[in-house]
Amino acid sequence: MSRSGRVKKRILLSDPIYNSRLVTRLINKVMKQGKKTVAQKLVYKAFEQIKKEDKDPVEVFKVAVQNIQPQMQVKSRRVGGASYQVPMPVKGDKKIALALKWLILEARKRSNSQYHTFDQKLAAEILDAAKNEGSAVKKKEMIHKTAEANKAFAHFRW
Repeated sequence: MSRSGRVKKRILLSDPIYNSRLVTRLINKVMKQGKKTVAQKLVYKAFEQIKKEDKDPVEVFKVAVQNIQPQMQVKSRRVGGASYQVPMPVKGDKKIALALKWLILEARKRSNSQYHTFDQKLAAEILDAAKNEGSAVKKKEMIHKTAEANKAFAHFRW
């Protein structure tokens, strides 16, 4: 790792169909082994299924990401030979990165009995998250509960 200073953040190009950088970030997170066109097809199919519900898919997706974003998280700090889970606020871009990661992770975990393809699972998870339901929202609430439970160690924050 370079010690010469901060790494300059790359600016992503907007998605060609929906003209949104957030959609581009979702596509990049869904992508496996560099297969971007496969990831694009999956995300666009999921958005088409959301559109069938007579809703704007980009707006529903933005609301879903907003509902999943964590405000607090815990980080391990080693103090005097003991490790403590110290609650820390989550800053800017990390919130969106965690929200997208959890959204895709929970969509992949969905059962195959009800949904057969990943685009169906992703669409269902986005719709659930927009309603403040679903596994990704539960994951955020679990992280918040952990941070709340470890509030006593907040003075180890530095």
